[in-house]
Amino acid sequence: MNTSRAMLRFRQMRSCTTVRHDWTLSEVDALYKLPLLDLIHKAATVHRANFDSNEVQQATLLSLKTGGCNEDCGYCSQSVNHKTFVKPTPMLTTEQVLENAKKAKAAGSTRFCMGTAWRGVGKKNSFNKVLQMVKDVSALGLETCCTLGLLDAKQAVQLREAGLTAYNHNLDTSREHYKKVVSTRTYDDRLQTIANVRDAGISVCCGGILGIDEQVEDRVGLVHTLATMPEHPESVPINALVPVSGTPIGDKQLARGGTVSWDEMIRAISVARITMPKAMVRLSAGRTEFSVSEQALMFYAGANSIFTGDTLLTTPNPEFSEDAQMFTLLGLKGKVPYTGATAKFRPTAWADVGEGEPVVLKTEVAGLKAASA
Repeated sequence: MNTSRAMLRFRQMRSCTTVRHDWTLSEVDALYKLPLLDLIHKAATVHRANFDSNEVQQATLLSLKTGGCNEDCGYCSQSVNHKTFVKPTPMLTTEQVLENAKKAKAAGSTRFCMGTAWRGVGKKNSFNKVLQMVKDVSALGLETCCTLGLLDAKQAVQLREAGLTAYNHNLDTSREHYKKVVSTRTYDDRLQTIANVRDAGISVCCGGILGIDEQVEDRVGLVHTLATMPEHPESVPINALVPVSGTPIGDKQLARGGTVSWDEMIRAISVARITMPKAMVRLSAGRTEFSVSEQALMFYAGANSIFTGDTLLTTPNPEFSEDAQMFTLLGLKGKVPYTGATAKFRPTAWADVGEGEPVVLKTEVAGLKAASA
């Protein structure tokens, strides 16, 4: 290779690894509207410049408290405002959570996510139970994530001190479309919780949902908002709505006979990968609608994390065994916990712990003291 060609290749690779926070709306829109194969090629190039293209993190999501939420999100089966198949359930016990976490770890998951159908933590006594669950799951050697709704600054610090790795709080869609989806909270409420999480030293997990009656400009607007944050989310979940009968948006989608298509998912994944080159892009809800070959193209375009396990909160998801077969077929491997973007959250106490042994966390992480007994 001559010198000029080598320099050109170097500049191209450097541009693929450069993290920008100044994306314009028109730039993101232009990316989104590229011919599909051109877009996939650009995204795949960026992906390979920043990640091992065969490494895909497996995460498991468990609903700690299902149903009974007083929010009115138009797509959600857990809202008390909608008549769906979901019935409110009591909070799971710590023992039940740990049983599920151990099962997930044995199946290859390295991140364990815990969710509640709450508007937010508020003054709930059960938040203390969640803090203990975070400590206990962390001690298994798993990255931990919670999605509990709105969170104030003090609560975010409490979660960090309990050993929480990441907090999920999706923006769902663009600011303009958001008010058509939910009226019981605002876009700025969401952004404030994300700021509280980031300020506490917790990794931000934030993405959106396709198929909630949005337009292309709303998908572009969502990515633009994420890509111009002061720090990009460590993890960006891209969800395809699984429409549920009894929800306003779900009923509308079911009447249309519409689901999110594979090419729509790939466009969203590709644009997220290009604009946020260091973020984990998670292929999340709705995977049951896509074939293995369609998912393979999504991995090629830059998706490098999935939710695994037979249920995502209240909707179906591929079983552990199905994903194991897919990983074998595609030559994929799992991600080791606390590597890459989450390496700085790795407890130092783990260095002396053998495989499969419990961990007692007493360490300082990211400048914050974190301890769990």
